[in-house]
Amino acid sequence: MSRSTMSSKWRKTKVLTGSRRLARHVPRTEKLNERVLGSMLRRYGMIYIKPIAGSLGVGVMKVERIGAQVRIHAGTRKTRHASSREAYRWILRHKRKGTYLAQKGIRTLRHRGRPVDFRVVVQRNYDKGRAWEITGMLARVAHPRKAVTNASQGGRIHPVPRLLAGTVGRSAAGTLLRRFRGLARTTAGAFGRAFPAMNELGLDIAVDRKLRCWILEVNTRPDLRPFSLLPDRAVLKRMLKLARGYGRTVRHPYKTDAKRG
Repeated sequence: MSRSTMSSKWRKTKVLTGSRRLARHVPRTEKLNERVLGSMLRRYGMIYIKPIAGSLGVGVMKVERIGAQVRIHAGTRKTRHASSREAYRWILRHKRKGTYLAQKGIRTLRHRGRPVDFRVVVQRNYDKGRAWEITGMLARVAHPRKAVTNASQGGRIHPVPRLLAGTVGRSAAGTLLRRFRGLARTTAGAFGRAFPAMNELGLDIAVDRKLRCWILEVNTRPDLRPFSLLPDRAVLKRMLKLARGYGRTVRHPYKTDAKRG
């Protein structure tokens, strides 16, 4: 299929779950309705709901069972509801238009008490026959009052090796870095077969407290500008060079709303 980008998180999830090697790293994801909300909360205790075609963390809500109640964390707002039915009605009133997905919540590693996830970027190298190349990784730490880590939502950017070493130790950090690279290569292969025209991917990877890696979603036009906050300036330079090779120009690449951690 001649498509260089894909906005539907549902279709991208289907690409991931269509790979035997990747499917076990994808949290259960369903199209949201009242039945799905109730059953997933009973089974997992925590889920995230998000627009099927959203980006930048806009519209994402964390929904969690707290005793007999249901708590919703949307932006900086937290509400409590007597039942999943009542919570669903609140969601319908406050969500963005369009279809939403419900995804099993991952209790991720934390940095100073805040959730952490990792963005891994893979790009086509047109100088090497469009081979996929892993060009950068960064860690994102959630804003203290929010449930999402996106830089556009106040998340802080950290170098991956340093943050991992400080959280799980150097040995485990090295193991996780290898797993990130393996997942990125396998994901690039799966998307390359499904959509041969795609040139770049940004994987959002979470690590749970047992150090298992989960692919939360894949962005087919990742924002490269937060990589300008990493100490190694060569990372973004390499990304921009490869992007030019497939015709993408990033305006103001060193100007970002993201903040360094």
